[in-house]
Amino acid sequence: MTAFFEPARSSVIPNIAADSEVLVANTLSSATWSVNLLIGASVGGVVAAFFGRDAVFILNALSFLTSAFLIGGMRFAEPHAESAAPLRPRDLVDFSPVLEGIRYIRSHPTLLPAVFAKAGELMVGPSWVIFTVMGAREFAVHGRGIDAAGGAMLGMSILLGGRGLGAMVGPLVAARWAGESDRRLRLGILFGYLTIACGYGVLGLSRSVWMAAACAVLAHAGGSTVWVFSTTLLQLNTDDRFRGRVFAADLGLGSLTFAVTAYLAGCFLDAGISARTVATSTGALMLVPATILAYALHLGRSSQARAAS
Repeated sequence: MTAFFEPARSSVIPNIAADSEVLVANTLSSATWSVNLLIGASVGGVVAAFFGRDAVFILNALSFLTSAFLIGGMRFAEPHAESAAPLRPRDLVDFSPVLEGIRYIRSHPTLLPAVFAKAGELMVGPSWVIFTVMGAREFAVHGRGIDAAGGAMLGMSILLGGRGLGAMVGPLVAARWAGESDRRLRLGILFGYLTIACGYGVLGLSRSVWMAAACAVLAHAGGSTVWVFSTTLLQLNTDDRFRGRVFAADLGLGSLTFAVTAYLAGCFLDAGISARTVATSTGALMLVPATILAYALHLGRSSQARAAS
């Protein structure tokens, strides 16, 4: 259901917040997501360790019901939907709106770096695998009343808690620097890629669960900054009519790379490569999108200079 929820949520933020408030709104949205991850991972690990995983699933389901209740009470204008015809069954197999959205993106090349930004977060998929395996094998927590399975889940939850903390801090700090500048938002994405590369590069060298969690904080501070800044760029530079389709492409491209890289990380681990090596290699891999974006930004500045002259 994320494929329906996320593009819709991202698309309506400019209908709720003024242009000058969009970055703040996205930063707050990221902060609440990050706090939920931080609390959920921490509390979830404790609940799973002492009460079993079924209790965690029940609490998680209740959190979604609470979210649905809160969203159901929202009221706001949606200009793109006011003149739209009611959805018909045959619209489910009509792909002309998708093609129209692709043509819109192609005709607005300034959108391309932002549309592909989340797809460049090549650490997201591996993180699901790396944090799970390293939390269980390398950083399991031992203590009175904690069995092996519980210790493994606590190790995982500490790493995921670090990820949530970093995802909260990153945009809160970076948004003050970026302001409403498109140029700084694009540079922020580049700096975010480099921060991810640094965090995962050092993660493979970590010798304690707390050092590993600190690496997760650093890496995902950059990752969340990339997410928030690319979302803001798309919201501010996309017509309301096409915003849903642009964000669907944004999420689709990201989901593709997340799935592929997660699968490859799992294959490397099954082939006998250590989780530490996979983590460090993931950091090195992040230099690829960073290099591509740096080159794209250089070309953009060059074309602007030529146009000005």
